[in-house]
Amino acid sequence: MASESSRPLLLPQNRKVRHLRGVYLRNLTLSPPRGKTIDDGGLNKSPQKLEALRSPPLHHSHSSSELRPKTARRVSTNWAGATPDFRQKKLEDVIDSRMVDSFFTIHCKGQDEPIYISEVVEKAMNPTYRFFDLQTLGPAISRLDTVVIRIWVNRGRFVPLIEEEVQLQSLQFIGTLEKHPFPSNCILFHLIDGIYTIDLSSKPPKPKAALYLPTSSYNALMRLSNLDESIQDALATREELADQINAILRSAATDESPQAREDAALATRYVAAQRKLLKHSIRKRNELQTSLAARRAAIKLGEEVQWRANDDVSSAQEKLDACRKLHAASQSGIHGQRRRICEELLDIFPIEPTSQSLLFTICGLPLANSSFDDADEDVVSAALGYVARVVDMLQYYLSVPLPYPITPGGSRSLIHDNISVLDSNARTFPLFPKSTIKFRFDYGVFLLNKDIEVLAESQGLKVVDIRQTLPNLKYLLYVASAGSEELPGRKRGGVRGLVGGWNGTPTISRRGSEESEHRSDAVKKLNLSGGVLSGSSGNGKFSELKPPKLPFGNDHRQSLRTSGLRENVAGR
Repeated sequence: MASESSRPLLLPQNRKVRHLRGVYLRNLTLSPPRGKTIDDGGLNKSPQKLEALRSPPLHHSHSSSELRPKTARRVSTNWAGATPDFRQKKLEDVIDSRMVDSFFTIHCKGQDEPIYISEVVEKAMNPTYRFFDLQTLGPAISRLDTVVIRIWVNRGRFVPLIEEEVQLQSLQFIGTLEKHPFPSNCILFHLIDGIYTIDLSSKPPKPKAALYLPTSSYNALMRLSNLDESIQDALATREELADQINAILRSAATDESPQAREDAALATRYVAAQRKLLKHSIRKRNELQTSLAARRAAIKLGEEVQWRANDDVSSAQEKLDACRKLHAASQSGIHGQRRRICEELLDIFPIEPTSQSLLFTICGLPLANSSFDDADEDVVSAALGYVARVVDMLQYYLSVPLPYPITPGGSRSLIHDNISVLDSNARTFPLFPKSTIKFRFDYGVFLLNKDIEVLAESQGLKVVDIRQTLPNLKYLLYVASAGSEELPGRKRGGVRGLVGGWNGTPTISRRGSEESEHRSDAVKKLNLSGGVLSGSSGNGKFSELKPPKLPFGNDHRQSLRTSGLRENVAGR
């Protein structure tokens, strides 16, 4: 059965530039073609020559010896006696004359520049160029059926060798490149359905094999002919009847009232539709007017609110400046009072160095740095009591809550750990080594050092070694009391105000009275012991004094992480 590729799929009038996929060149030669072929048209047709051709002269027959050539027979090739170098050079010249670098360009009418430039194929006599796609050039080019192709060869520089205007409709289909003798400089075109050329005539395609079908008989053909004649007669009769009916209709009077009624009904429907549309438009206009009025009112109200807000911002800006100045003055006053208090604490609880390295005394009592093996237990207890009193007072003056609360009690002071995860339920640890477990005492001293570290970090200090109790405390008091400005004075009535505020109501007493003297003694004892003291009231009985309230709330949670311990803040 014949192959589908032996027949073209495109009709000649349907071949366009967009169907072109590739170009081949076969039997490339650089020698120019002859100007005229050698045929009968080139013969000398003079009268004398024609007469000579008509009556050739008679000659005597020659013998076999006379038929032999007088000279040696000419050799068919002029390379017979040549040297190998000469033959090699001749072969190279032949190759150079046929195998050159070449490329082609495609041009279209109305385009100054080529629409496609191929790659350069080097040293080839039958160059096959790379396929391309011209569908992306737009319909103005892809729908053309005529192109100009130019073949360029390298002769020191690229010069045009062949220029051919090709009409795709006139191309001849050859199918494939096999079994076709091509002439010199034959250009082949590869379309989507096969290969075409302009130099070769295509072979007639072989008919496709098909099944043979039996033909009709004579009687059947006659019946078919009679049926066709009957149909033609019926069609002629129909046309005649149609002409008669049209003539009758043209001659009869035309009644235009049904058409007028139909037009009137149609106009009525149009008027009703337009009235309905008009009502809808009026309702839409009223809604838009209402919406615009509401928006104008809202804009006006917003502008009034904005004006009032601008006035409030202007007045609040003045108040803000005043509040900032007051805040700055308050901060400065607070800082000055803290400096004065820390300075007085250094005077009340003096911390002085000794001859030993990093060994300090507080109120004349030496206190080692977390190592109390050879120290006097009573001296250590008293010194830690002073330290506990100073640390407990500093949390109120510096407004820094201690993670481990302290109960000052002189040489029997205690410290509490309410945030760490402990094995036992006992969370109160002594700050005195006498009659206590050494581990609990050491842990209490560790918690006291952690409180000092928290106070130091609140002032921006970095504690290198928390075991140095007195050096860290003295460093904290020294930095907290440092400043270039003059220390402010003590405010009047401070002690009486604090003592009166413990009971919730202020107490007014006369200067120099018995009640004032008792309260002054109570304050002095409170500064030394920190426990529950008694004072004399007007009726001669002792009343209980409550400790002062912290400046921060009771719901404050600590999140300080201790060395070797874990916190349980979330469980509180």
